[in-house]
Amino acid sequence: MSKKKVLITGASRGIGRAIALKLVSAGFYVTPCASKQTDEFDELVSQIKRTGHLADALTFDVSDTEESKSKILTSIEKVGPYWGVISNAGIARDKAFPSLSEEDWKSVINVDLNGFFNVVQPCIMPMISLKDGGRIIAMSSVSGICGNRGQANYSAAKAGLIGAVKTLAIELAKRKITANCIAPGLIETEMVQINELAMKMAMEAIPLRRMGKPEEVAALASFLMSPEASYITRQVISINGGML
Repeated sequence: MSKKKVLITGASRGIGRAIALKLVSAGFYVTPCASKQTDEFDELVSQIKRTGHLADALTFDVSDTEESKSKILTSIEKVGPYWGVISNAGIARDKAFPSLSEEDWKSVINVDLNGFFNVVQPCIMPMISLKDGGRIIAMSSVSGICGNRGQANYSAAKAGLIGAVKTLAIELAKRKITANCIAPGLIETEMVQINELAMKMAMEAIPLRRMGKPEEVAALASFLMSPEASYITRQVISINGGML
């Protein structure tokens, strides 16, 4: 695994942060990305830097096509092509469909779905040039598989990721580059804001009767990056406590 570099979006906290730290411990050189400079992002960068496994650190808006492309290509010129890309950045704007505004719809689609294109597309040809295979992971959701009340925009974006990744897996298979989706259920992150009644109902729908931990999702991502996962591609792998 020595010198293999992985770019991770949405890395400042939650699942993205856990994945970054897990991959560092697995020996990868990691480039964490965030939408803006924050104390928590700076702390993560410093923590990775102390291990000697920091490839680069980037801040950009994944929904901005030109900014994303510019920042990523500049990074590739600086540190070399990325062997792996994890598209994890995402937002939610939950409302019943009749109450969704145009901005609620477009902002979620732009970050969660268009952000995948904006980040992954500039990395593909340099990844192919490595002639060493590669890994692409997109963070979908249980909502993208079965839908969820109040999340038409989020579900649409996460379902779109599944279609994009399945197609990309076919296109890149001959290059020995795998492409998969991870579809988490309810995970303990700052993104989860749920009232007591909704939480009670959610627990009743989860056979394991608990939320998942970011580190559990990170462990799955780390496995998909490993040599043992080289025959796994075009898959949507759920991690949801048995919710579906």
